[in-house]
Amino acid sequence: MFYETAAGHPLKHDPFKAIVVPRPIGWISAVDREGRVNLAPYSFFNAVSAKPDMVAFSSEGVKDALTFAQETGEFVASLATWDLRDAVNATSAPLPRGESEFAHAGLTPAPSRLVRPPRVAESPVALECKLLQVVPLTSLEGVTTYHLAIGQVVGVHIDERFLKDGVLDTAAMKPIARAGYRDYFVCTEETRFSITRPPGG
Repeated sequence: MFYETAAGHPLKHDPFKAIVVPRPIGWISAVDREGRVNLAPYSFFNAVSAKPDMVAFSSEGVKDALTFAQETGEFVASLATWDLRDAVNATSAPLPRGESEFAHAGLTPAPSRLVRPPRVAESPVALECKLLQVVPLTSLEGVTTYHLAIGQVVGVHIDERFLKDGVLDTAAMKPIARAGYRDYFVCTEETRFSITRPPGG
C-alpha cells in the first residue's frame, strides 16, 4: 500500500509512530525561575551530536519542560528503564503546574552537579544539559505544532554497577523505548547483537 500523508492514511490508526521505532525516551526534568520542578517523558528524543555531546527532545505544544528549560536554560535527561516503566508512565500525567511529578510517581529527586534541575535518583544514568536553542518545527503548510529543544551535555551520572571493564553495559540497564500506539520495547542481553562496520565506515 501507499498513501500520501496530506490525504490521510486508510488504516485504523496512524502508522507513523509505529514505523519510526524504537524511539528512546527522554525523561526530562527542568526547573522554572521560581524553583518549581517538572519531570516528563518525551518519546521524540535522541542524541544528535558527539564531541560535543548533544541531545534533543521535541515537545508537542509549549509544555512545562520546554517552558522551564527556556526560563532557566537547563534540563536533565534521565534514562527510562524497564524497572522504572510505571514511574515513567506516571510522570506523563497532566498535573497542574507546580505539582511535583517526582512525588506523584514516588521518585527521588537527586541534586545535579552543574545544573539546577534534579535528576531521577533511581535512574542508572542522567545527562545534565545546558539549553542551546529551541527550534520551531514548521511544516510545509506553515504550521508550528512541535518545538525542538537542543541541549549540550555538560555532566554525566552513571551508576557504577553497570560499568564492566570500562564499558557501560546498556543491556543490563534495560532501557525502554517507545513504539507506536501503546507499545514499548526493552533492550536486553537477549536482543543485543554486535556487527563490525566495514573499514572506513
